[in-house]
Amino acid sequence: MDYRIGDIVTGRVTGIQPYGVFVALDDEEQGLIHISECQHGFVKGINDLFHLEQSVQVIILDIDEYSHRISLSVRALQAPPALSPKRRRKHYWTTRKLHTGFAPIAERLAGWVTDYSRGDEK
Repeated sequence: MDYRIGDIVTGRVTGIQPYGVFVALDDEEQGLIHISECQHGFVKGINDLFHLEQSVQVIILDIDEYSHRISLSVRALQAPPALSPKRRRKHYWTTRKLHTGFAPIAERLAGWVTDYSRGDEK
């Protein structure tokens, strides 16, 4: 079968490793779901999510044209988790909106000029 990036296919789990899950797409082609593509958020144990011979629906993320390796994802088919109000957006307190310009320099400029013009060096 001819696979393309973006195709949603159903495969069968043939191997589970600490870094990901191998999925047989048909009798000839096999792909890998990297652990980062298994679900949204932290994956504590990959064995808790998948087991051998499990049927799984995946989307094809990438096909390497030289090695013919197929990268798969389950996470891309899931809706993103809702963020709590606490995690929605970080707010950093800055003075970015205060337009002070060169005022602090202008306030001290007279003292700097007079000190150096007299020969006083600090």
